[in-house]
Amino acid sequence: MEYWYTDERSGRRYPGDPRRWRGDDGAPLTVAARPGLRPEDVDTGVRSLWRYRAALPGDLRPVSLGEGCTPLVPQAWGGADVRFKLEWFSPTGSFKDRGSSVMVSALAGAGVRELLEDSSGNGGSSVAAYSTAAGIAATVLAPEGTSPAKVLQTRAYGAVVELVPGTRDDTAAEAVRRSGRTTYASHNWHPFFLQGTKTLAYELWEDLGFRAPDAVVTVAGAGSIVLGCDLGFGELLEAGSIAKRPRLLVAQPRNCSPVDAAFHDREPPPFAPTVAEGTAIRRPVRLPEVVAAIRRSGGDTAAIEEDAIAAAARRLASLGLYAEPTSATAAAAIDVFRARGAIRPGETTVVVLTGSGLKAADKLRELIG
Repeated sequence: MEYWYTDERSGRRYPGDPRRWRGDDGAPLTVAARPGLRPEDVDTGVRSLWRYRAALPGDLRPVSLGEGCTPLVPQAWGGADVRFKLEWFSPTGSFKDRGSSVMVSALAGAGVRELLEDSSGNGGSSVAAYSTAAGIAATVLAPEGTSPAKVLQTRAYGAVVELVPGTRDDTAAEAVRRSGRTTYASHNWHPFFLQGTKTLAYELWEDLGFRAPDAVVTVAGAGSIVLGCDLGFGELLEAGSIAKRPRLLVAQPRNCSPVDAAFHDREPPPFAPTVAEGTAIRRPVRLPEVVAAIRRSGGDTAAIEEDAIAAAARRLASLGLYAEPTSATAAAAIDVFRARGAIRPGETTVVVLTGSGLKAADKLRELIG
């Protein structure tokens, strides 16, 4: 099945090729919009995100570990009734498995036998798992301060892990420097990764009886959930399968909040370490596209203080939800968005909890004791 990549900044198009991860001018690329699904297009005999295969580009042979089909749990949070989407039920413990499954499937189909990824933790362990399932040798670059549990998990899958001194951005820069010598399978750059994350939109649509929620609250680092929801709900809207897009309500830690700053047209505050390590990306490669997606949805952003993130992690645990601090950032934002009127009584609000607390035991030990 033929497909194209598009550069949203210049309008340039490229023939679809899983080995290509950016445009000739260095701009990020996206798979051109696909026809959205109708309820009858969902392959209900498949219990993974591949039930939405009809919405994915190319003739892919799935590399699957059972990702997707995660629980959607109703819960009261203060004065708001929300539904927590527990993405940590994914095979490696985070939502990144959606993108990794589709991206690695495309790369394996193109004959790739080794790849390079850079990650602050969850993306690396996810790409490592799917790479080994596909028979692909993976090298993962990670910041030197990455949680030991995430490093251990990545190495357990057989990937070579190299810890890079400096920040998350230093790690990304090192990966780009090496990209000319190998296949760069970046979860922040690769167009097929977003095709995987867009299945979250399709799954929420099916979870809710083939309708869209009114709002989706999520945390953002590079913004792949934001962009995936924008793609998926946009396709469903074009297909007439939903009446409108949900508002995308995006949380970041104040200590690293470039999306929030750009959305509100102000300078970001000085960078500082954050317990939400999965968001510590100072210069997201798709920042303009993330901001445009939030605006297109009628959404909003919020910057969350470290003590509020810690309090939300403890509060989630008291409800039986053991989330890593990155995920807890989204929960902490519920009260902020409710106070602003972005979360409204009587509407359906989904809060995406992206990763398991088991991934960040060292951080949670400090927060919970």
